[in-house]
Amino acid sequence: MAAVLEHELSMYYHSMKAYVFGAFLLVFTGIGALLYNINASVANFEYVLNFISITFIVLVPILTMRIMAEERSQKTDRLLFSLPITTTEIVIGKFLSLLIVFLIPVAIICLYPLLFSKYGDVYLPTSYGTILAFFFLGLALLSMGMFVSCLTESQSMAAGICVALMLFNYFCDTLADYVSSTTTGSVIGIAAVIALLALIVRYLTKSDFSGILVAVVLAAAVLAAYLYDSTILEGLLPNIMGQLSLFTRFNTFVNGVFDVTALVYDASVIIFFLFLCVQALEKRRYNG
Repeated sequence: MAAVLEHELSMYYHSMKAYVFGAFLLVFTGIGALLYNINASVANFEYVLNFISITFIVLVPILTMRIMAEERSQKTDRLLFSLPITTTEIVIGKFLSLLIVFLIPVAIICLYPLLFSKYGDVYLPTSYGTILAFFFLGLALLSMGMFVSCLTESQSMAAGICVALMLFNYFCDTLADYVSSTTTGSVIGIAAVIALLALIVRYLTKSDFSGILVAVVLAAAVLAAYLYDSTILEGLLPNIMGQLSLFTRFNTFVNGVFDVTALVYDASVIIFFLFLCVQALEKRRYNG
């Protein structure tokens, strides 16, 4: 794992991607601080973090598009799989490299509230609580981007899919307002989600039976709920979409509330997508 981590860090810092990622993040932080904390004379540094969180939509795909896709396109994944380490260690090593690349600019960002507190009243617990949530948000999005990179050998395709996924997550809460809250609308939407999950399982397991089994079990669960009490499904899909957004949960911290459940949700997203990464690599490792 240490060898994978060292290799990935050298790749990032020799290819300038880590520098570009950190520079853009710090530049937008500076712009946000200028707009909110200096020009508008607002003491809330968390507004700056809310302002720059949208940059993840572009920065995360840039940072993650090569991490798995490049190994596959250059056929170096065969060499990687020949190392005396498990697939889990490979995934963790690569994810830790992303964590370190992201941690460095975040550590610099931590200096901003201290600097502003010298010239005005800054509520440091709220500022640093929001920075912690910002860090978890970034890691969750990086894990998503890493999984997308596992699915293709094309870096441009990985970046494009990742941008679309980030945009959906960013506007998920807003889109929920336009989704039908009727029972029929929820059933149609849930059916589409079930089909997507079945396709993902089919891809990861390379088994038609597994994909069909997941679809049948989930469809049976929805049918049972509908037959038991159809009103259960009313507004279910919009509610689920409203809960999915990582950015919406981050806004809770921006509003001054330290929401532990949001951090737990971010951690769950990280673990979930890293698990999917392991499964995707296991499929390639043993099935070629």
